[in-house]
Amino acid sequence: MPKITNTACEKAQPDERLWDSEIKGFALFAGKTRKTFFFQRDVNGKTVRDRIGIFGEITAAQARTEATLLAADHASGTVAKRLRAARTPTLKEALATYIARPKLRSVVNREIVEGQMQVNLKDWLDMPLDQIDRAMCARAHARLTMSREGKDVKGRTRMLGGERAANHTMKSFRSIWNHVRRTYDLPESPTIAIEWHDEDPPKTVIEDFDAWKKAVNALENPVHSTFYRFLLFTGLRKSEALTLSWDRVFDDHLHLPATMTKNGRAFDLPLLPVHHDILAPMKAYRSDFVFHGKRQAKHLVAPEDIPWSPHTHRRTFATVAENKAGLLEEMVGRLLNHTPTSVTGRHYVAVDYKRLHKPMTDVVDALMGLHLI
Repeated sequence: MPKITNTACEKAQPDERLWDSEIKGFALFAGKTRKTFFFQRDVNGKTVRDRIGIFGEITAAQARTEATLLAADHASGTVAKRLRAARTPTLKEALATYIARPKLRSVVNREIVEGQMQVNLKDWLDMPLDQIDRAMCARAHARLTMSREGKDVKGRTRMLGGERAANHTMKSFRSIWNHVRRTYDLPESPTIAIEWHDEDPPKTVIEDFDAWKKAVNALENPVHSTFYRFLLFTGLRKSEALTLSWDRVFDDHLHLPATMTKNGRAFDLPLLPVHHDILAPMKAYRSDFVFHGKRQAKHLVAPEDIPWSPHTHRRTFATVAENKAGLLEEMVGRLLNHTPTSVTGRHYVAVDYKRLHKPMTDVVDALMGLHLI
């Protein structure tokens, strides 16, 4: 009988049962699609089995801790009460379990949630969740609503906070809390006390293209100016462009794996000769990444600010696509890799990037008509 570890769990085959060598009754049952931890013991001649959790959503070490508590519960009611009060995970532990979920949409989504907790709720990280109450959540939401200068998760000085940041941070906390409730006995999330801000999606677009062209051309670093041009002519998200590597750039398209996209769906976007012309100067850096960063960085991390944010470039691409190129909203969504609203679109329709070549050509022609490059 081996000790149940993450490695042992990963190697377990369908229909295999692993019994732990150290904790009597602690086991992993491997099914065809999931592997589940259990604690089993005999009570008055009958076998009682407690489900601990699914491997992947919790680790073997976390399951082992729970099995130890269940064993203590079985041995002594007094011990169990004392242990039960102390076993709720801290926010840091709950965060680690949450972002390890296979169903969390993408690496980008994981990084966003992790950054929110580490920057905006860092004082809570070592606190057990059951010590975080409604009043604390309401105060945190109010505090995060106020704009302030501070360090982001990468140590860069930035303006932090605002109504959207407050809402999104506390909603991420709520998701973490609700995920923990699957395994632990917790009440309803204390975020119930929050008065959420109304959120109207920002609609800022580039209107003065001459000013945009002047600002981009004035950037001293050619990597930064190329980055903004490429954003405007592709509609990519900032993170997708920053982490784009040359091995994902082909003659007629670029490929974004599911781990790089916000919605967790792999995406192929048509590329035209003008896109390659924009990127041509970047090849001189001989980097694995299209937009090379400083000081041996893997890729560009923080392009110099201009009056228009990276996401404003994405909204401008969409606006030009609909208003000047005459594309239907659904086709614009396809070019932006938005998740379709219909069940058919989400689960059944796989759009070949070659079908997007003509719409992309129409958008690029409209942009070229503005004499931007």
